[in-house]
Amino acid sequence: MTRRTDWADHAYPASPTDLGDGGPGDPDGHGAPRDGDGPSDGDGAWGGGGTRGSGRSRRRRGGFGEAAGGQQDSGSPSSSRAEKGEPPADPAERARGICLRLLTGQPRTRKQLADALAKRDIPDEVAEEVLSRFEEVGLINDGAFADAWVESRHHGRGLARRALARELRTKGVDSVVIDEAVGQLDSEQEEETARELVARKLRSTRGLDRDKRLRRLAGMLARKGYPEGMALRVVRQAVEEEGEETEDLGLGDF
Repeated sequence: MTRRTDWADHAYPASPTDLGDGGPGDPDGHGAPRDGDGPSDGDGAWGGGGTRGSGRSRRRRGGFGEAAGGQQDSGSPSSSRAEKGEPPADPAERARGICLRLLTGQPRTRKQLADALAKRDIPDEVAEEVLSRFEEVGLINDGAFADAWVESRHHGRGLARRALARELRTKGVDSVVIDEAVGQLDSEQEEETARELVARKLRSTRGLDRDKRLRRLAGMLARKGYPEGMALRVVRQAVEEEGEETEDLGLGDF
């Protein structure tokens, strides 16, 4: 009778030992497998075969981490921590694995990775060494992260420089790096984007009281980080083009 092949030895490949290794990243970024997450084969082995009617007892094959016959073999490769679904014993190896998995999903700042390592009890000195090495090889680059963030969030969400800087600060980006990134946007570009935002929102405010309409539009721009003076100017010009009178309004009306 043909016996099924035991797949336990292939279930959990060894953790990465250098920056070039590492399995596919988990989408929620939780790092190494937890204790007890490894596969189980029920009673520890696939059933052994025997000759039908021979009267011999069916011998138990070695299961996950066992030698043949049920004897424990603590020195065999199959008893490794990786096969049991446990995190690597070496903190540096664990730290590299965590960072690689998080970076597989999306770019991260150094601060974000440092926080993730701290939550997983990686010693500070080990985390510092691993993160510095990742920076050296270009896997961590806060400047590139900030540039891409500004480009994406301004054109995708219409956020102004003030809102973009606030978001980057929450991600631990250095203030000098933030200033350089948001400097990609000048006042003219900001105002052009503000006009586009108001134009898209204008139709949905038609029929409202003038003052309420103006406050709603200006409030939308304020939440996206646009300066108060610019927001007022853009909103007034937009509603005036529709025939609304705004000469009696002042900055305090918003």
